[in-house]
Amino acid sequence: MEDKTKKKKHYRPNVAAIVMSPKYPATCDVFIASRTDVEDAWQFPQGGIDKGEQPKEALFRELREEIGTDAIEIIAEYPEWVSYDFPPAIAEKMKPYDGQIQRYYLVKLKQGAKINISKGKDAEFSQYKFVPIGKIFEHVTYFKRTVYKQVLKYFRKEGYI
Repeated sequence: MEDKTKKKKHYRPNVAAIVMSPKYPATCDVFIASRTDVEDAWQFPQGGIDKGEQPKEALFRELREEIGTDAIEIIAEYPEWVSYDFPPAIAEKMKPYDGQIQRYYLVKLKQGAKINISKGKDAEFSQYKFVPIGKIFEHVTYFKRTVYKQVLKYFRKEGYI
């Protein structure tokens, strides 16, 4: 018998960028930033896909909005959509969404690109840094780790990182 109490989850369409430093592939340092609205929550840049917008269009727009530049080169795209659920404290703020369904891109910051996360009261990030890809899980927030591991494992297997 089917359980009628289980509600279908509602996921927000989203893009995420694993931004490698301009020194890639010689050095595999990746960009992470600390959110302004969740204490000590380091993550990759990401954001919602607007109605009628294609994922790659959203990728470039979100990078302009969140890190102040879209001067990137797309290296690879994760072949599937991946999803995660928000933890309860964040889910409350993100209603009606239960989580996000994301399209991941591995990108390289172009030489000379200028990162600018300071956008006053609308800033999504308070600080950023580049960390070696092997140390990423010492920094990123707990509820994104499963998806990050899945995506990074794929890019590693394919020889990109």
